[in-house]
Amino acid sequence: MSDAIATVQVDLAEKSYPIQIGTGNLHQIGPFLQSRQRTTHAVVMTDDNVVEPHARIVCESLTAAGCRVDQLVLDPGEATKCVEACEAVWNKLPELGADRKSVIVAVGGGVIGDLAGFIAATFARGLALLQVPTTLLAQVDSSVGGKVGVNLPAAKNMVGAFKQPLGVYIDTDVLVGLPDREYRAGLAEVVKYGVILDAEFFAYLETHVAQLNQRDAATLRYVIARCCRLKADVVERDEFETTGLRAVLNYGHTYAHAFETLTGYGKLLHGEAVAIGMLCASRLAERLGRIDASLTARQLALLTALKLPIDVPELDPDAIIAAMGKDKKVEHGKLRFVLPSKLGHVELVGDVDRDVVLAALKA
Repeated sequence: MSDAIATVQVDLAEKSYPIQIGTGNLHQIGPFLQSRQRTTHAVVMTDDNVVEPHARIVCESLTAAGCRVDQLVLDPGEATKCVEACEAVWNKLPELGADRKSVIVAVGGGVIGDLAGFIAATFARGLALLQVPTTLLAQVDSSVGGKVGVNLPAAKNMVGAFKQPLGVYIDTDVLVGLPDREYRAGLAEVVKYGVILDAEFFAYLETHVAQLNQRDAATLRYVIARCCRLKADVVERDEFETTGLRAVLNYGHTYAHAFETLTGYGKLLHGEAVAIGMLCASRLAERLGRIDASLTARQLALLTALKLPIDVPELDPDAIIAAMGKDKKVEHGKLRFVLPSKLGHVELVGDVDRDVVLAALKA
């Protein structure tokens, strides 16, 4: 185990919590949970992809720390993030003797984190939640900030809640066995943070492509901690997405969610859709005169070097606009986009002409 543990604190008054980032530290999660809240019963929610060895290690550590542990293993994939899966878990929890002192422990990627978080937010009017993200995308994005929920057939993440966890516990070792496509999907969200909030971080990524492609542990600890810090700074200032500040985290997502919805959840991984969506959003910003072509070119070069998809899927333009109309950033029926004005800074832009939105699909 590495002794290089980084801790990022999310400061939300009585809902504050730490994000602990290490390498080879997963077996210490039991003491970490007990340090956050005295726990006698934990329900570990996971999926078939990570039940062995990650969820097993978590269960063993929680048991050794004095918890009675139940494990619920769900099907992997975006299709599991649905109301039907919630209902099945809601009905199972009473059978397991869950009560308001039970803790839900989410061990998995963004799907498990979002679903388990929504269960924790809603069952018995709220159970404590511990996030243990096992994909890079979940580690740098979805496990942090408290947004949880499920998909509807026509719209992604449309049913949900804000549920801050007791903590987020990250072990970079879990990324070693992550399928290449899943790992790279997480890198798209990493790139996003540089574009929206930190030009120096973007430059760091440009000079550390080799280490990122090799999954170097020290590089990953730094990158994950920086992304978590950047997201925490936003969440601390706009926890419930009321001021518009938190919307900056959705750079590329208006396009991306439309692509995900129209291709069928799971055909494109979320991070893959975000990579394509960021390039569309950047081209849109170009067409609106907000940036010049060099910023789009830098994103294209970095995403390509990280071996992420960059080509827009073949979809009906009218269907894309219709899908965008269900985006949560829509206000008064008008589409709004998060667009850069320079590297490291984005703004929410409304009332963009439909034809310009579609023209940005083409390189």
